Amino acid sequence: MSAKKSAQTTLIHSVYAPPPGFAAFPTAIHHASTVLFKDVAAMRSGDWKEKNAYTYGLHGTPTTFTLEARLAEIEGGNFCLLAPSGLAAIAMVDFALLKTGDDVLLPDNVYNPNRELGNWLTRDFGMTARYYDPLVGAGIAELILPNTKLIWTEAPGSVSMEVPDLPAICKAAHDKGVLVALDNTWSAGLALRGFDLGVDIIMQALTKYQSGGSDVLMGALITRDRDLNDRLALAHMRLGMGVSPDDAYLVMRGLPSMKLRFEAHDAGARAVAAWLKSRPEITRVLHPAFADCPGHDTWKRDFNGAGGLFSVLFDAKYSEAQTDRFVDALALFGLGYSWGGANSLVMPYRVKAMRASWPDGGILVRFNIGLEDTADLIADIEQALATL
Repeated sequence: MSAKKSAQTTLIHSVYAPPPGFAAFPTAIHHASTVLFKDVAAMRSGDWKEKNAYTYGLHGTPTTFTLEARLAEIEGGNFCLLAPSGLAAIAMVDFALLKTGDDVLLPDNVYNPNRELGNWLTRDFGMTARYYDPLVGAGIAELILPNTKLIWTEAPGSVSMEVPDLPAICKAAHDKGVLVALDNTWSAGLALRGFDLGVDIIMQALTKYQSGGSDVLMGALITRDRDLNDRLALAHMRLGMGVSPDDAYLVMRGLPSMKLRFEAHDAGARAVAAWLKSRPEITRVLHPAFADCPGHDTWKRDFNGAGGLFSVLFDAKYSEAQTDRFVDALALFGLGYSWGGANSLVMPYRVKAMRASWPDGGILVRFNIGLEDTADLIADIEQALATL
């Protein structure tokens, strides 16, 4: 019989254990910084890279391991790593695969924080980030240098919506031993199968459709190749990337309804985009499912859906002050970044300041169509257009 413990010690070392056999649909939320080992042998045999044991909270708990496995399944991958945001996941790729003297190619329509990261790598880390026409296709072979190690792609560009020819880019890259990373956030892994087109790494900003609630920041990197995953995992460990198990739970809670929500966003966005296309104030609708969107034929070949995000170009006769007034007049559209939540969003962009080359023309405004009634959204846009 063990010696009687004091009240203070009993508060910390309880003898109670709940009965086994509890089952429910949600994955349990496991919080931990310290992870306990059965004995020294178990502590020494566990390998955090292999995920064959739990070693420390930063390297994962049953909650985060489960989310990683489910995200890999959605994309058709074998391995997944979670990061605190989409941008953190992008940075993890760069720091895992690039070193001083290396070169990385990014599309000119890339997610702007990825551009800022590329410029930072060039300025302070002795690397080179260069930008290419997102519609270059197989022509990217001419841009690959002996020190090029990585090509970023984004399908489509999340502001100007060009759709790249991923198979052509991947073939040109692989012919020269260069890896290709894809930001596949626009399709949520549902409308585009990146690995089937040849990409090596898929990045998802789980902030978007996966959570669906506009309340979670998280990113993921998904791969099929073990050696490549191990390189990313080392950067994940060295950079101290970790996510909250509560946030992982929120993302998992959103996954069962993600396809239904994605399809609803898609249907609503196509209806609103078609209506905007008929308006005299709008000169162009940049929606990959529409024939005049750059890369539309590639979208038809490679995608099976579109989600809720698209942009429009206003007639050049309208000034920025006028289009800003239009945005401010919207009642059902929140003025904010991101997409994939139930609430519709709008954002005007100064694209010429973001791109190496962008033709003169009208102001670009991006819409995220949420889950509101489409007729109500169209009526809201119509009243806001009247303020022009």
